[in-house]
Amino acid sequence: MNIVQETRRRLAAALRDAAAAARAAGEISFDALPDFVIEAPRDKSHGDFAANLALLLARQARQSPRNVAEALVRHLEIPQPGVARIEVAGPGFINFTLDDRWLLPVLPAVLAEDEHYGWSNIGQGAKVQVEFVSANPTGLLHMGNARGAALGDSIANLLTAVGYDVTREFYINDAGNQIENFGLSLEARYLQALGQEATIPPDGYHGEDLVETVGHFIDRYGDKYLDADPALRREMLVRFALEEKLAAIRQVLEDFGVTYDVWFSEQSLHDSGAVARAIADLDKAGYIYEKDGALWFKATHFGEEKDEVLVRKNGLPTYFAADIAYHRNKFERGFERVINIWGADHHGHVARLKGALQALGYDPGRLEVVLMQLVRLYQGGEVLRMSKRTGRYVTLNELIEEVGRDAARYFFVMLKSDSHLEFDLDLARSQTADNPVYYVQYAHARICSILRLAKDRGLEVPPAREARLDLLKEPAELELIKQIAALPETVVGAAQALEPHRLTRFAHDLASLFHSFYTSCRVLADDPEIRKARLVLVEATRITLRNVLHLLGVSAPERM
Repeated sequence: MNIVQETRRRLAAALRDAAAAARAAGEISFDALPDFVIEAPRDKSHGDFAANLALLLARQARQSPRNVAEALVRHLEIPQPGVARIEVAGPGFINFTLDDRWLLPVLPAVLAEDEHYGWSNIGQGAKVQVEFVSANPTGLLHMGNARGAALGDSIANLLTAVGYDVTREFYINDAGNQIENFGLSLEARYLQALGQEATIPPDGYHGEDLVETVGHFIDRYGDKYLDADPALRREMLVRFALEEKLAAIRQVLEDFGVTYDVWFSEQSLHDSGAVARAIADLDKAGYIYEKDGALWFKATHFGEEKDEVLVRKNGLPTYFAADIAYHRNKFERGFERVINIWGADHHGHVARLKGALQALGYDPGRLEVVLMQLVRLYQGGEVLRMSKRTGRYVTLNELIEEVGRDAARYFFVMLKSDSHLEFDLDLARSQTADNPVYYVQYAHARICSILRLAKDRGLEVPPAREARLDLLKEPAELELIKQIAALPETVVGAAQALEPHRLTRFAHDLASLFHSFYTSCRVLADDPEIRKARLVLVEATRITLRNVLHLLGVSAPERM
């Protein structure tokens, strides 16, 4: 149930009828009603909802907004129950204050819908792909990858909750220069381990994890490839290492609560001829030209400052060419929307990729890119940069070991993706109200403790229809119910904007309102009717809080 949306719909219908009646009475004139909004005012003293119809209608009516608003109010007929007071405020807003009864139907709905409370079907089964992390399989996952994993998985959860058919995908960058450098780096480590002199190339990979991987290779093959053809040696090293690295990446992501539906190989695009076909079709459409021995895409035709190379002088396609083929492949697989989670350093790549898709005949608006800023780790008030294992960066594995999955996932989505994130390890480890995830999880655990205590006393949460919910009149009770009722719209808004941080704000507010309720209202009251009503409210709060945490990929503990 989305009681807030339904109330907005009912008020909007009443306003449209009032406008028609006022026009029929000759009090205002207009050709067509403008699109108007009904939203909750920031100042609670202004009521529960405010409509801006009069302000938008004033020009057509050739009257002041307040005069228009007053005319509308004179003709308003609001179906009961619900509205306690209507008034014109400020320059011409129409404010609605609802009575205490309007929110009560949400509590039975929450208990009935249970784990699906907050869900909807605005997506209507449309196929959506969310591609995220997609790190080079040449090393361990770092903080940027971790933030992308938390964001991508939470966005996928949100889209599923509002009715989309979601596929999570990891794009394996197993082709191109980085793989060549990877092979040269592995070869150098292999030769070094067998007592030979070798140097890692300047653009190679220097992490200690490659030493471990080569050690595992030697455990299996020994010096079998010491005197082999260098190309074969590198091929076998890369094949072994990619298998090991991908297995490690898959495992740490699963430990982080992220499971993919598809692992897509970049190399498969080259092997299948998809890259060559994309280049040929762009050429046929007139968007490619040759210059200095290379093939260029006319990116400037789509608003970019410069054109982009698709095929280098040596005849090898660029990563951009593969990316075009990959995104065309996504649409060929039937996805109506394609969502990528990228680092902010990829900002310049967005427009040119959309331009290439447009050149191939696709609507570039079907590709949506969420850009995320960098993460800085803090410990003891100082920036933490180094990792013992990689010698360069702190890994996702290490972070999970330090603070746990729940804290890591919650912290990574607390801020909007385009905000720089300062991750305080000490705060994430702490078990105090200052730790946002602990604060929210503690509220859930406290609810579960109340319900256990009730059960120990032989009391169960009654069916909502058997509770006198109209007895819930205390301000703390009503504010808590109002927050519970806001979940469906919050989920829809977060899904449409691809902004899971809205859920962390909602969860914190809900936890805060519950703590206030718990302080001022005795749940297991002596009056059996009040006790039943409050047990229903507490159970509805538990369900709501759990559902929000699960959408974020965070557990809802029953004990802490």
